[in-house]
Amino acid sequence: MKPGALPLLLALLSTAAAQETVRAPFDKADAEAVSTWLDEHMDELVAVYKHLHANPELSLRERKTAARLGRSLGGDGYQVTGGVGGTGVVAVLENGEGPTLLIRGDMDALPIVEQTGLPYASEVRLEADDGTEVGAMHACGHDVHTTMLVGAGKALAEMRDRWSGTLVLIGQPAEEVGKGARMMIADGLFERFPKPDLCLALHVKHDRPAGTVGYRAGWAAANVDSVDITIFGKGGHGAKPHSSVDPVVVAAHVITSLQTLVSRRVDPIEPAVVTVGSIHGGTKHNIIPGEVKLQLTVRSYTDAVRDTLLDGIRQITADTCRVFGCPKPPLVVVKDEYTPACYNHPGLTEAAARLFRQLLGEAKVHENPPTMGGEDFGTYARVLEALRRSRQPGRARDHLPLFRGAIPVGTPAHGRGAVRGGYAGDARALAPIIGTASPIWRLAGLRVSCALAGARRVRCAVAQKRTNFCALRLPVRPVSARPLPGQGRRRGS
Repeated sequence: MKPGALPLLLALLSTAAAQETVRAPFDKADAEAVSTWLDEHMDELVAVYKHLHANPELSLRERKTAARLGRSLGGDGYQVTGGVGGTGVVAVLENGEGPTLLIRGDMDALPIVEQTGLPYASEVRLEADDGTEVGAMHACGHDVHTTMLVGAGKALAEMRDRWSGTLVLIGQPAEEVGKGARMMIADGLFERFPKPDLCLALHVKHDRPAGTVGYRAGWAAANVDSVDITIFGKGGHGAKPHSSVDPVVVAAHVITSLQTLVSRRVDPIEPAVVTVGSIHGGTKHNIIPGEVKLQLTVRSYTDAVRDTLLDGIRQITADTCRVFGCPKPPLVVVKDEYTPACYNHPGLTEAAARLFRQLLGEAKVHENPPTMGGEDFGTYARVLEALRRSRQPGRARDHLPLFRGAIPVGTPAHGRGAVRGGYAGDARALAPIIGTASPIWRLAGLRVSCALAGARRVRCAVAQKRTNFCALRLPVRPVSARPLPGQGRRRGS
């Protein structure tokens, strides 16, 4: 089995049975079909990847990438809508009864001058928002993600006899600035197009050998907040500090005190990070400045810890400024580039890991440590959950789980097998991260990760939690798919 076949297999895979034990059956025929498809299309996909890598576009400017993606998916029979949430692309393919699957590929690059020396390296130079000249490079692998979306769309369209349901493929802008998911949702992603029962996304990483898979149950990616602080002092001469209020000294006390948030206010077993990454104040050795600016990154898993950290930053900064007699309160701004944490549903994660072991062998499947990194894919699950809650006020709702799975995708093989489920736990986005690398990306030594989110049908228990689950076999047909109380059937679910 080629490692590149796994993603497409995961999308086509007959799903876990609605039992207390989550199972992901192995289907050799699907694996062989995907492997054959990859052999026939690999050169084409590598060409797409190289073109995208050589022609990166920054966040909110992904116009040419979006146009190319739209043309490709439109040619495969999808109904394509451009300009969703700015430069976003939505492509829909209806294929009979069954669940609705959303597959996301993010498109934006980073303002970096590429130095790889590759024959298809980016030579793009452009003007940044602040007027400076910057480079542009796909240094985070979104060229890979978009290529996978192209391949997944083509493969699933050509293999529609092996599945049924509705596909919603989205090319998302502005992931690097934490805005793309929110912008597409605000522009009607879940009102104008079929609402997904599960969501799949991919992310590359560099720290796994090609052809291997990493997975993590439980918390896998963090809440990420950026905080800007301005401390106002009273400027003066460095030889007469008594006649001033030195904001540099105040900032030093603030920075030291902020570290007690993690060590003294957060439960020691809860991960949390408060890092001051930037401090700026003053212009000369002997001048006490009038203000100092700080920039922080704040990481957490749970919403409760996030609130503790952000509230603590405001309180410590304000109280410290008051103690030192600052002429006015500090300005503490929590930026709107927040991305929610991802939680891997343990049952779904293990189901995917079992599939990977069957296809690749035990030696190529590894458990990953959790990370305090983040990205905005978890936003989709949170909004879907909120929409479902709003339909039945006051009723406890089962959550749409996000299964963030690792799939070696030599092609955008979001393939065989949507492991899906929901779980009535806390209100946070659920999404296991699994990473791997594929033949297409071996040149860069990248690892591919993907994410799945769950369906909502038959009730079962997983790890003592009430869960909605759906068992499907190919072609995709609901098994014991009675609607839950208060839920009617709808097209594509």
